[in-house]
Amino acid sequence: MNPAIGIIGGSGVSGFEGLENVEERNVTTPFGDPSDSLIGGQYQGRQVWFLSRHGKGHSILPTEVNHRANFWALRSLGVRWVICATAVGSLKEEYPPRSIVIPDQYFDRTSQRANNTFFGEGIVAHVSFADPTSNGLREILQRAGEEEGAQIQNGGTYVCMDGPAFSTRAESSYYRHFGYDIIGMTNLPEAKLAREAEMAIASLGMVTDYDCWREEDEAVDASSVVEHLAANAEMSGRIIKRAISMIPLEANWPEHSSLDAALFTPKDHWPEKTARRLSPILERF
Repeated sequence: MNPAIGIIGGSGVSGFEGLENVEERNVTTPFGDPSDSLIGGQYQGRQVWFLSRHGKGHSILPTEVNHRANFWALRSLGVRWVICATAVGSLKEEYPPRSIVIPDQYFDRTSQRANNTFFGEGIVAHVSFADPTSNGLREILQRAGEEEGAQIQNGGTYVCMDGPAFSTRAESSYYRHFGYDIIGMTNLPEAKLAREAEMAIASLGMVTDYDCWREEDEAVDASSVVEHLAANAEMSGRIIKRAISMIPLEANWPEHSSLDAALFTPKDHWPEKTARRLSPILERF
């Protein structure tokens, strides 16, 4: 079977319509439970697995998302490409609500970095992360977005913060000063873990608001973004469906061998328990 495609839905994106031969899979991982059960099926002849980042009823805070369990589960099901839909605030005038930015860089303002790696406990790896997302998958998403009539930008820096509160005006102005583009609370750990799991990843940053830097606007709050979330969810679904047919059948991109030069610990020094825990990732070694 061809490698599978994973879809992670964020705020406002609760499912993926159009799958055939649908199944629900509850995956047990060494890192705990994923955010939700995984919904799988065939779309245009490709195996697709959908996972809701914040769980049923949007019940999981950004800092509560078990990213390691999510990505271990996806990798164990044969996923080698991951498309994320993620709600973001815009830090630039040219990215209004309902536009889309596909980030190619991240700026880390999170506090839980120890949970954002599979490695440790006897196996050390340092993946290359200078270019944290997949060029090929970003280009596919850009093309699909343009064909769907979206206002879409390929490239930009995503500031990742803990939340759950939105930014202060001082923070928002700080990020703008350095030229960052969008801000969110979840996508950077996903990019890190995808790279370690040798999965190509790209994200649709679906803009819901201008954060709070525009003083002529009201500061962002949950009620002000609901309509934009609904519109973004509809557009992201259309883009992802169009993109699936463009994804190659063979997992031979650079991201799919990212551990080749990353593993520092010789195999004969791997603790058996740790190697077993990481078996979906290290199997080819």
